[in-house]
This record gives sequence, C-alpha cells and structure tokens, in this order.
Amino acid sequence: MPHAFPDDLVQAQRDWYATYRELAATGTAGTHTTVLRRRLVRLSVRITAHPYWTTLPGSVPAARMELKEMTWTDVG
Repeated sequence: MPHAFPDDLVQAQRDWYATYRELAATGTAGTHTTVLRRRLVRLSVRITAHPYWTTLPGSVPAARMELKEMTWTDVG
C-alpha cells in the first residue's frame, strides 16, 4: 500500500540522496567533504526522527524502503 509521506520528509530524503551523490563525486578529503558529511548526518536525523514514523500502524521498515525507492529516481 502506498504511503502518503509528508512533503518535508520526501524533500529531506531527496536532499539526502543529492548530498550523498555530491559527496561521492567529490572524492577527496577537505572542507567541502566535511560540510557534506555533516549535512548527511543532519538529514539522517531529520528523516529517522520525523514524527510521521510514529503514525504508522504497520511496518516502518517497509515504509522507509518505499520512501527511499520513491526518491532515489527523483534525484539525478
């Protein structure tokens, strides 16, 4: 069953993937890499601690996978 994810949660997951891809493309250590890693941590916390997850009667891991799959193709 598809979930109706809140817009801010979907955007946070999109931002996480965009940041991850930017970090992977950077490839070298430095200030920019540190900034990207810190952003990933902040986004991870925002995603995992989002209040939406407490409203689900079913499987949260399945819903998380649905969110990830839905947003993976959004970021290119």
